[in-house]
Amino acid sequence: MHQPSQRAHFERTVLPHLDAAYNLARWLLRNDADADDVTQESCVRAYRFFDSFHGGNAKTWLLTIVRHACYSWLKQHRAEKSTMAFDEQQHSANDDDPSAGTTPFSASPETLFLQEANRRLLHQCLEALPLEFREALVLRELEGLSYKEISAVMDVPLGTVMSRLARGRGLLQQQLTGHSEQET
Repeated sequence: MHQPSQRAHFERTVLPHLDAAYNLARWLLRNDADADDVTQESCVRAYRFFDSFHGGNAKTWLLTIVRHACYSWLKQHRAEKSTMAFDEQQHSANDDDPSAGTTPFSASPETLFLQEANRRLLHQCLEALPLEFREALVLRELEGLSYKEISAVMDVPLGTVMSRLARGRGLLQQQLTGHSEQET
């Protein structure tokens, strides 16, 4: 059992990164309830093995645990859950809104509508990417991890991270371009 000071240290060090842990789990698993479960399981695992954390980047350490838990979950549930769609309605409240900080009166309804449509399209296209590219993009663009941190979380060489990001961005751009061409 951990001592009270270890618990407080865990809470100060690891718990500030729970939102990032949940966000990664949500994007990898594509389901809120499953992401909740995996994030909770990962947090328990992190607490249990907190003695093995010897400093460094706590966010990277926690996201590595979450990633492993997600992949274990996917192996167990892939057949039944792999086709679940990302529900933008449920996730939009937690995402960074480009109009955040503005009042409804400071942007026109058309501007707000277009921002929401663009965000939905981006999420739809990101959701459609193969898992390894989606994962790399989420860690870099949504969670702000460095290439070195992504390499540690994904347990792949730095060159693989760069390749996955480049290919993922390219695929995302192709999808976004394809959608805009379909509209014209």
